[in-house]
Amino acid sequence: MKRRNIANLARLEALMDEAGLDALVLRSGQNFTYLSGVVYPGTLARHMDLTDSTRPVLLVWPRIGKPVIVANKTAAGLVERDGWIDDFVLYEAYVESANEKLSEVLGQMGLASSRIGFEKDYWSAAHWEAVRKALPGMRMEECTGLMDRVRWIKTAAEVALIRQGADLLDDAYLEAFGRIRPGDTERKVHADIIGTCLRLGFEWAHGIFNLFRNTVPYGGESDMVIEKGDAIRTDYVGYLSSYPGHQSRTVIVGEPTAGQKRDYAINLEVHRGLIDRCRPGAKVHDLWAWTMGEYRKAGWPDHHMLIGHGVGCWWHQQEPILRRKSEHILEEGMVLALEPHVNFWHVQDMILVRNGAPELLSAKFNTNWPFVAAG
Repeated sequence: MKRRNIANLARLEALMDEAGLDALVLRSGQNFTYLSGVVYPGTLARHMDLTDSTRPVLLVWPRIGKPVIVANKTAAGLVERDGWIDDFVLYEAYVESANEKLSEVLGQMGLASSRIGFEKDYWSAAHWEAVRKALPGMRMEECTGLMDRVRWIKTAAEVALIRQGADLLDDAYLEAFGRIRPGDTERKVHADIIGTCLRLGFEWAHGIFNLFRNTVPYGGESDMVIEKGDAIRTDYVGYLSSYPGHQSRTVIVGEPTAGQKRDYAINLEVHRGLIDRCRPGAKVHDLWAWTMGEYRKAGWPDHHMLIGHGVGCWWHQQEPILRRKSEHILEEGMVLALEPHVNFWHVQDMILVRNGAPELLSAKFNTNWPFVAAG
């Protein structure tokens, strides 16, 4: 059954009007998926991410009228089966130019002399110039920031899907963590977590499983052997209808030491204090500064790249990025993944910003203490 459109179309139309745009041409995975409902896997997904792909799939979204997808034959099957857009035009991959076909479509839609939004950071310079040359009367405008603003206010259906993904990821964590034993390797448990995510229903998943003794996080899982007393950091994402379940949970192998309990509790207090401060009108830089101040009080490192980020379909880490010097202000309806962490103590949860206290969307896993694996 085709999915129903769950995007924030009212906000999209309002921001297009504000920017004076007659249409959008979207090719990034996050925006194409957001407005089409099509979730591409594997090889087709890579063609969405590579800006120089000769097999892109393009979405033309007019402010008035019906949207059209420009696709090659291989990519068209999922458009027909899953997407909520019925009109699409085919080009022959590797033989015909997607940019030439797009130019034809824009002309047929009466947009050849219009003001059109393009995601400039998802078009190679060569492809950008090819479209400009084909339609010299069209005004090509950057629309990446506009689409970020559209996506960061979630509809109720998006929130429900994110909550479902969060529950599913915590189910995968609880199941796979329960199988950890001394003598296992990082690689073995990582494979178990990924396999469990796929078996439970995620389309794809990625993340890290990192022993405290492995000092290169995000460097790939190693053959390092798990020992009793190890602290383990995780940071996984599982995608459900392309929306993320995205949490980080801490594991201790065997009974935690007093020092491990103390450090986990310090970070958890900062984490929960940050959650409570994520309310409409809060300034992102101020949230970052408060978090660093709390770490400073604890004698911990106090200058970090980010303390969290927005989430959305296709790629989990989206604006607003909660970082130093950000000028973004939180709005009701944002969904944020909050992950203030120092060294190994990494708890991450997703919340919904709303009037009053935020709502915890990733509530299935009890984070009052780290998960204790059999030692």
